[in-house]
Amino acid sequence: MKENYKLPCNIAQTLNIVGDRWTLLILHEILTGASTFNEIKKGLKGISSNLLSDRLKYLETSELVYVELYSEHPPRYSYSLTQSGRELEPVFHSLLIWGRNNLKKCYKKLVHDACNHEVEQTFYCSHCETSVEEEDLVVLPVEEREELTS
Repeated sequence: MKENYKLPCNIAQTLNIVGDRWTLLILHEILTGASTFNEIKKGLKGISSNLLSDRLKYLETSELVYVELYSEHPPRYSYSLTQSGRELEPVFHSLLIWGRNNLKKCYKKLVHDACNHEVEQTFYCSHCETSVEEEDLVVLPVEEREELTS
């Protein structure tokens, strides 16, 4: 994929990796258990085989997806997320919560499995061992953050 954003920004650089059409949806299909090409394609109505193949190869080279040959004749592959790919799970959760709060028609909600009630997003500081309110969050350039903690 081409680099669309040349900005010194984590969001822009992340979008250079996962921001192409279908890419996040492919990752989400794998996260939720689809592991073969046909399973992924079945879950994504409307994606062409060529585009899915292209995106899966790109996700492998980006080290978000691990590919393993499970049949040699004909060649068939299984797909799983790398650690880096699995670390996108909170992003998917955030998108589900945002959609629940903002879409005119909502399709899914994020619930606590034990009690089936919807969850909220929270932030936690492992240094202070405390929950952090959104209004207390600050985005700093990496250099500034590292100077403050040194």
